[in-house]
Amino acid sequence: MTDLEGDRPDLPILPYERRPAHVREWDPRTIEVAATIAAMVRRRRPGLVVEHIGSTAVPGLPGKGIVDLSLEVEAEQIPGVVQDLLGLGFGPQPGPDPWPPTRPMLVGAVQLDGDEFRLHVHVQPIGGDMPRDLAFRDALRRDPELMRQYADLKTQITGGSGVDALRYTHSKTTWILGVYKALGFRVPAIRPPATIGILGGGRLSRMIGLAARELGYRVAVLDPDPACPASDVADRLEIGRPDDLDAARRLAAGCAVITSALDAAPLDVIRALDDPRLAIRPGPYALRLSQDREAQLPFLEANGAKLGSPPDDLVGVGQGSESGNTIGAAGAGAELSITVARGVDGVVHGYPVSRIRSAGGAIVEASTPAGIPPEAAASALLVATNLATGMGLVGLLSVRFSLPPDGAIVVDRLVPRPDESGLWTTDAAVTSLFEQGVRAICGLPLGSGDLTAPAAATVVLPVTGAQPDGDVRGVEVALEAPEVHVHLADARFSGRGWTAGHVTATGPTPEAALETARAAAARIRWAGAREADR
Repeated sequence: MTDLEGDRPDLPILPYERRPAHVREWDPRTIEVAATIAAMVRRRRPGLVVEHIGSTAVPGLPGKGIVDLSLEVEAEQIPGVVQDLLGLGFGPQPGPDPWPPTRPMLVGAVQLDGDEFRLHVHVQPIGGDMPRDLAFRDALRRDPELMRQYADLKTQITGGSGVDALRYTHSKTTWILGVYKALGFRVPAIRPPATIGILGGGRLSRMIGLAARELGYRVAVLDPDPACPASDVADRLEIGRPDDLDAARRLAAGCAVITSALDAAPLDVIRALDDPRLAIRPGPYALRLSQDREAQLPFLEANGAKLGSPPDDLVGVGQGSESGNTIGAAGAGAELSITVARGVDGVVHGYPVSRIRSAGGAIVEASTPAGIPPEAAASALLVATNLATGMGLVGLLSVRFSLPPDGAIVVDRLVPRPDESGLWTTDAAVTSLFEQGVRAICGLPLGSGDLTAPAAATVVLPVTGAQPDGDVRGVEVALEAPEVHVHLADARFSGRGWTAGHVTATGPTPEAALETARAAAARIRWAGAREADR
């Protein structure tokens, strides 16, 4: 563009500092900075497309004051362009959620008139996001009302002070995507019969697969056991550990989206699978936060929550465990959980808070409503929404928490997958947890998480001993209560630590629903199982 042309001397590129997001008035000097950096890049790459994008490219628009440039090149040229930028003094993107190598962002800063201006340089493959970003910039330039709305949104997010930079970015998603849609740039849904790839083949994966199949999707599963619980619902089963990159790439071939039902998704594999044609959801940052207690502390504090006592050590990566962990009791109060779903459009829908009980390192029962004050439930939903937004999650997030006497929300564990605390939704919510997760990762509108009865409860059916024949007894007796539903997977799979199923029940109160579910669960036995294994 003409405003970025000219013979301008190089400016030294200084180190970049990541800071909280503050909204400040537009500075006209950002145009000069952008033009200078663009000229520096073009001298090394003549003919390269370089555009000034973002808020500093819109005269009069308040924002963080960061100068954003976008470079559009052939995909195979990206590594060479990155090396040129590093040679100019730019550095890799800091922070917990960097752009992937296929569309990286480099950072730096310059001094002009004694003031520092931070820089983001996005290297985009041709066919990527540059046309959309330019259309958004130009719409803001020509439409004062649109610019006013955007400025008001930024002020609302920050509340006149600094907020976590990722939460600031992701809190704008819904509004920005609405503008994109009006401009003809809509995030396409992943439509049936596309294939959903799932890391891990346990019972939760099986239930994700069942929900996906009901919506018309195909399912591919990666697990080392050819007879894993999800094998009987998968269109394709890849044999291998989830931390085996070659096996994961076999899974990804032909998939439109990859998700995980593991406690500890293999982060290196998740990052290595990045491809503009393949969605990875809920996303590397969400998966990392669920596994890294050290990273959780500043993240939770930046998003209005506290960190509780640590749960039991997570099961090793790729071991196939999908069971929960004991929740640390941070102060007085019950063990509680709330689940939210966040779509690709940034919209968040929540489920009622559940009261849970865990034993032996796993959730054994849950009931809802949780019996906590309405203001506490509203606070929990707000915290969970902020956390899902702050991590840029697309999918499900369960927040296991406790309520000390002071009423603060103390987070004990983040679970970015379908959680056992929400198993009651399979029969007592407008939209089950599993269908909601599929909707979210495929870009479909989210459903309601409201209860369809006054109360509901779940009792998990663990079987710790191997069951050679998997012959179940007592289901017909358990189902004599009309408000009971039984969900079973083949009990032969339980030898690897998977639960054999769960029972849900509805009732007039959570206590009544839980008592009904317990009574039904007590009637279910497996042939040859020892009582100690129940």
